[in-house]
Amino acid sequence: MIDAPEALKVYECDALTARRCPPLAAVLPRSTAEVAAALKLCHAEGVPVVPRGSGTSLAGGATPTGDAVILGVARMNRVLEVNTADRYIRVEAGRTNLSVSAAVEAEGFFYAPDPSSQLACAIAGNIAMNSGGAHCLKYGVTTNNLLGVTMVLMDGTIVELGGPWSDGPGLDLLGVVCGSEGQLGVVTEATLRILPKSEGARPVLIGFASNEAAGACVADIIRAGVLPVAIEFMDRPCITACESFAKAGYPDCEALLIVEVEGSAAEIAQQLGLILQVARRHDPVAVRESGSEDESARIWKGRKAAFGAMGQLGDYICLDGTIPVSALPQVLGRIGALSRDYGLDVANVFHAGDGNMHPLILYDANRPGDLERAEALGAAILRACVEAGGCLTGEHGVGIEKRDLMTVQFAPEDLEAQMRVKDVFDPAWLLNPAKVFPLAVSAPRRKRQAAA
Repeated sequence: MIDAPEALKVYECDALTARRCPPLAAVLPRSTAEVAAALKLCHAEGVPVVPRGSGTSLAGGATPTGDAVILGVARMNRVLEVNTADRYIRVEAGRTNLSVSAAVEAEGFFYAPDPSSQLACAIAGNIAMNSGGAHCLKYGVTTNNLLGVTMVLMDGTIVELGGPWSDGPGLDLLGVVCGSEGQLGVVTEATLRILPKSEGARPVLIGFASNEAAGACVADIIRAGVLPVAIEFMDRPCITACESFAKAGYPDCEALLIVEVEGSAAEIAQQLGLILQVARRHDPVAVRESGSEDESARIWKGRKAAFGAMGQLGDYICLDGTIPVSALPQVLGRIGALSRDYGLDVANVFHAGDGNMHPLILYDANRPGDLERAEALGAAILRACVEAGGCLTGEHGVGIEKRDLMTVQFAPEDLEAQMRVKDVFDPAWLLNPAKVFPLAVSAPRRKRQAAA
């Protein structure tokens, strides 16, 4: 157990660094049995527990409360089983996302979900937040690639959900757990779908004179019936920062798309031909089609470095709202207007193919009131996403960042139904407290449940 004040500073926040609180203590178990023992003890003593993977959550999903114990699964990172015949891999939940693909690469397979933080983020957090990534347009997000989990309930009970098959019998409790943000149990092992690598893949970079033109092009590509592996969007502030940081050779334009397709050489040529035909309707100012692996790597280089590159410009909040693809032009215009109204710059980089937006709000943490203004702007952008027919989050989760906006998307009856699910899995409301649900409705319920 870790309880020294200086050692606990490591755990006082996750990647949402604007919110910090040192926990009561931290434990780093090495097995499911040790997780069960720790939870059983905390349950008996009425001590809240905050599950933690790698701490890369951008929504405060692993931010502790002062009376809570952090339970980190980072030491649980073994590969337990690889079965290429049935196309699955079983791993401990502390294993990083990228290392899952590395474990099956030699056999010609890969794990599809690829968040930008895949070098560091843990499968545990991917399951908690239902993470996606650039290639989720074709292959889906975590829930589409998750076959089973071993999970420990708050009282120490170990349960098995799903397994190495396409569709297990009974209620889909696995679907309830994926995206539940550590509210229901602690996932310690996961069975993941692995896929054969494609014969080939090639991206094309397309520059536009406006955000709206790029957004309209995305909508038309999807409408044309093409299914690329990925469609990524970057606007001028992000392009400039990424070019300065990664020197990928990006064009001078207001917005760009990176569209990648895969298959045989003939399939790739056919798909790219149709995509470029659609793009020309929107008067692109630059087109660069990859002709080699080196060119492909350069096209992706800036996008993969986007969040680090933006960090060079100063402090920022990374949002996560999802909208219908057809609404991209209108919502991008609305974000621009809100940016001017609040007097803060916003850079856009996101998974355009499935409408999963990641506006980056730039602010100065050392300037009084700037953080609060940035958070207010973020709330206004997320409201605009919901008003456009979207939702508050696509892959970052609600955490503490969006908990008070849940009433924008959900009626009181909807929140009540969600909280009843938590009542079943965690009757005393000890797991990951003060997250997801507005405190005005969750705090009284937690007190009642704890007293019962």
